[in-house]
This record gives sequence, structure tokens and C-alpha cells, in this order.
Amino acid sequence: MSWVRRFVLHHGTRHPNELGEAEITDFLSDLAVRGRVSAPTQNQAVSALIFLYRDVLGRRIERPETFIHARTPKKLPVVLTPAEVRQILERLTGVKRLAATLLYGSGMRLLEMLRLRIKDVDFARNEILVRRAKGGRDRVTVLPLSVRAELRTHLRAVQKQHEKDLAAGAGWVALPFALDRKYPSAGREWGWQWVFPSTRIRQDPQTGRRGRHHLHESALQRSMKEAVRATGIVKHATCHTLRHSFATHLLESGYDIRTVQELLGHRSLRTTMLYTHILNRGGLGVRSPADDLATKETRDV
Repeated sequence: MSWVRRFVLHHGTRHPNELGEAEITDFLSDLAVRGRVSAPTQNQAVSALIFLYRDVLGRRIERPETFIHARTPKKLPVVLTPAEVRQILERLTGVKRLAATLLYGSGMRLLEMLRLRIKDVDFARNEILVRRAKGGRDRVTVLPLSVRAELRTHLRAVQKQHEKDLAAGAGWVALPFALDRKYPSAGREWGWQWVFPSTRIRQDPQTGRRGRHHLHESALQRSMKEAVRATGIVKHATCHTLRHSFATHLLESGYDIRTVQELLGHRSLRTTMLYTHILNRGGLGVRSPADDLATKETRDV
């Protein structure tokens, strides 16, 4: 709605039905040239206007290709040192700390971890099956040995909670695709429950079934932000920074880049190679000439 308002005001409050692709192109180009917005912001405006015309006004309009594209700057990801990761994790407690440790120890994305089911965690093989990850592909990543005991304790508590939910007539969980029609009672089975369920039971407005959704991502994001602030670390560290740190620390430890690619689920090796640029920066790859000056001054003295 905000983008539609800006679009209408840009063209002198004319109704969108009076405007077309030429006006859309002019607006998007103005965002890049005069507004100097980022590429993701401009793409958001494109999507909003396409939705307006296709789904609200019922007019078919293609994505405009002639507008001036905002530049997409190449940014290196923020990476924490192992000591910084330790400081942050020490300021988290309970389930939040377990979840953050699992993020760093497995390299999963935040939603990939929150959408884990009980059956996706394999303690015997020390691995985690990430289902329908980015791009719709499944992959396997490592289950950190350091969290095995704590994770088992957590799952026992989740199982007791699930048994209470079942006794109260709840315990349902959403299933992917059409499995709830193929297996009508599977939604209450232990294996399909979330590893990190929410603290509240909700009722599905369509089916009327009562159950728990997984923990909301904002809960962990908020705790992570507070923990980073408490440490005094000035880096812009988020939950996704733990994934970047996982990849970089594996490469620093000498693991093969192909192995890291598989663990992260990158389709292209070029994406994983971004972390090699981080390894070659600063003191890790180059000796500053200023250090040579300091050494020479010491010798002269």
C-alpha cells in the first residue's frame, strides 16, 4: 500500500487505471536516479505495482524491462570470530541459546532450523536433514556433537508437552503438500512435530484443529540482537551471520570447499567461494607495509 501511494503521488494523484507501463517505468527509474534506492528496494516496488495491476485492478501488465535498474553493490558477508560467537552464545539462555548454537554448528538458515521436524534429526548418524531448503532441494548437514545432550533433553521436554497437548484434544501440526489428506492422523504423530514449537496453542481457522506452530523467527532474531548489543560487538551481526561464520571457520580449519558447499546447500560453487575472499583479507593474507616501517624504526633505535 505504501508503494501504491508513492506511485500515485508521483503522478499527481492520478488514478492507477489512468496509468500504464510508461508511467511505471518512469516511477521506477526515478527511484533509482533521484531516490537512489537499493536494488532490493526497487524490486519490492516492482512487485507491489505488478500486484496492484494484476490482482487488484485486473489488468495484465508485464514486468517493465526498460526502467533504469538500481545498482546492486557487491558486499562481503559479516563474519564473527570464534571468540565473538562464544561471547554471544554465553549471553543467550534456554531454547534461544540451543537454537543459536545449532545455527552456528550446522550452517542452517534461520527458517530451515525452525522448520525442523523431529524425524529430521538423526542422532545415530550425527546429521540433520534439511527439507525443502532454498530452491526446493533437500540436503544433509552436520549435527554438532556439543549440542547432542542438550538437544536430547530439549526434545524430551517437547515430547512431554506434546503428550499433554494430545490429552487436551490438541497436538496437531501442519503437514507439507497434501499429506494431511493422504495420512489423516499423521498431523498428531510425534515424528512430524516441530523441534522448536511455539509456546502457545493456536486453532487453524480452516480445519478447526488445535496445535502449535514452530517458534517464530522474530523471537530468536530479537534475542540475538540483544545478545550482540550486550557484548559490545560493533559488527552488524544477525542470526544469518552465524551461518556465514560457520562456513568461514570450516574453510579456516582446512575443510574442502566442495564439502562446505554441500553443507550450505549452494547450487553454485561461486557462491561458496565468496567466503574465500574473506579469508584473504587483512592480516590473514597480506602483511601491511606499515608494519615493515615499524620494524625498521625499531632496528634503527
